Amino acid sequence: MSEEPGTLERAIEATLFAAEEPLSIEALAAHLGGLEPAEVRGALGLLEARYCDRGIHLVERAGRWHFETAPDLAHLLRREKEQVRRLSRAATEVLAIIAYHEPVSRAEIESIRGVQTSAGTLDVLMEAGWVKPAGRREVPGRPVIYATTPAFLDHFGLATRRDLPGIDELRAAGLLDPVDAAMEAQMRFAPDDDAEGDEPDEENVAD
Repeated sequence: MSEEPGTLERAIEATLFAAEEPLSIEALAAHLGGLEPAEVRGALGLLEARYCDRGIHLVERAGRWHFETAPDLAHLLRREKEQVRRLSRAATEVLAIIAYHEPVSRAEIESIRGVQTSAGTLDVLMEAGWVKPAGRREVPGRPVIYATTPAFLDHFGLATRRDLPGIDELRAAGLLDPVDAAMEAQMRFAPDDDAEGDEPDEENVAD
């Protein structure tokens, strides 16, 4: 790799730096004059490698690219102490189920958890920006279905849902308590990421 970045790399670097939101390869290609996506992908790969040891990194989240602070330096930019807001057990279970099964309806979430899910639990996850309504299931009653957002991937440092940890990784990291039973159950029935098909039902209350 040459020491100096090429013209295309510099153009992409400038575009991403000025962009108000992360950009997909297709958006970058169109912005830069209708380039071939393969050219843009190659230049992004070079830039990603060039920034890997710098104070900011070039990262891909849900198919979109942006610059972010290197994880080990993030604490230097925090001017205020962040208030730690822990998710309740119910919210943790619901988030895990949505992440591994999306898109899912509230009734499907309740079926997996074995208990009712309050509207407030889903509201907390949507307020955090990690979950969003993803349309309606085309079955009687047309229930709302839910999916995770790019912000969910970004917060947990995932490029795609394929990067979600497996059960052994979660256990090794000590992250299965107190929701190990729910996680194990939903992981056993989690569909492949490629088969992000549809499924059925609706809403209720009580946490």
